Amino acid sequence: MKKLSILGSTGSIGTQTLDVVRNNPDKFQVIAISANKNVDLIVEQIREFKPKYVCMQDERAYKKLKELISNNREIFSIDKDIIYNEKNFSDKDKIKILCGTEGLKEIASIDEVDIVLTAVVGMVGLVPTMAAIEKGKDIALANKETLVTAGEHVMNFAKEKGVKILPVDSEHSAVFQSLQGENKSSIEKIILTASGGPFRGKKRSELEKVTKNEALKHPNWSMGHKITIDSSTLMNKGLEVIEAKWLFDVPVDKIDVVVHPQSIIHSMVQFEDSSVIAQLGCPDMRLPIEYALMYPKRTKNNLERLDLAKVATLTFEKPDFDTFPCLKLAYEVLKKGYTYPTVLNAANEVLVEKFYEDKISFYDIPYYIEKVLEVHNYIKNPSIEDILEVDKWAKEYVIDLVKKSAQKN
Repeated sequence: MKKLSILGSTGSIGTQTLDVVRNNPDKFQVIAISANKNVDLIVEQIREFKPKYVCMQDERAYKKLKELISNNREIFSIDKDIIYNEKNFSDKDKIKILCGTEGLKEIASIDEVDIVLTAVVGMVGLVPTMAAIEKGKDIALANKETLVTAGEHVMNFAKEKGVKILPVDSEHSAVFQSLQGENKSSIEKIILTASGGPFRGKKRSELEKVTKNEALKHPNWSMGHKITIDSSTLMNKGLEVIEAKWLFDVPVDKIDVVVHPQSIIHSMVQFEDSSVIAQLGCPDMRLPIEYALMYPKRTKNNLERLDLAKVATLTFEKPDFDTFPCLKLAYEVLKKGYTYPTVLNAANEVLVEKFYEDKISFYDIPYYIEKVLEVHNYIKNPSIEDILEVDKWAKEYVIDLVKKSAQKN
């Protein structure tokens, strides 16, 4: 039985991970879970999965959870009343409640945990991921920012510690599966597929005034608002290009993107003999999650089976870099290297939230990203501390840019 720590258990990936656990009760035990602010849902997860550790990133949510549990201990009974205490944690009937980045680091480093699934959104995932690697924990990685900003550090550290980095993103999982038993030196090209998002086929003039509600209508996948908006701008695919470079140790000119609206082929690898190996399946994130958690084994499940006769047609298109400049920007910063990907990621994080809050327009996202990249003083060999500082600087800079622009208007 594998023992899990799930960072981000209340988000889209986290809840689907718990679906996988729920369907395989003899294969997994949840030791720790975390959330940002969603107290109501994490309470339900505590009741069902009875973790030993719970972390809330947000301090107000942490205090609310502690108060709620202390006033309703009988609701959370296992065999007898559970005692929640952040100190002197030793008794098997106690659950430790933690807070913030330090709490995430702790639940990523628990001795009895076998694998840490990182599904938190944003740069907050980097520090606990490094902490988990330090303790020799395998990583089921669903946090893009970890590799986008610090891919070289993370992969080198994982290699040093003998830790597996197992991709959870459907595209990287597809590449990972396609490479099983293959020699990586024979890779000619990695081909990441993209659905095209809700605006596939549209031109720039048609997207100038799109709203967040339109951007959130993904045709194939159900995801959180950050990744869904990233999919609408194709930034999500750009971040995946950067991830692929580090996960599979290939240069940028060997990573292509093709738009595949049906989302049946999740990605492909073309080899030097011209063969192409692809991984296919119905669009369901529980499949790559389960594959990462069960690796190197596969297991039976009740997920929908692919019926190619029913699908009938698979189509492919080249991405439109003019209409979706975020994808182009991702390629550009990957070629530049240094701390440019960190700036791209940090600015995008802020701008997606601004768009979600109706404070900027759709094309303000790539516009402001370019502005921040133009003034960035890159660092050649950044440490993790440097990367975190650059992330902080870029976020503050873009917030200031947007604020000044709003004041002018």
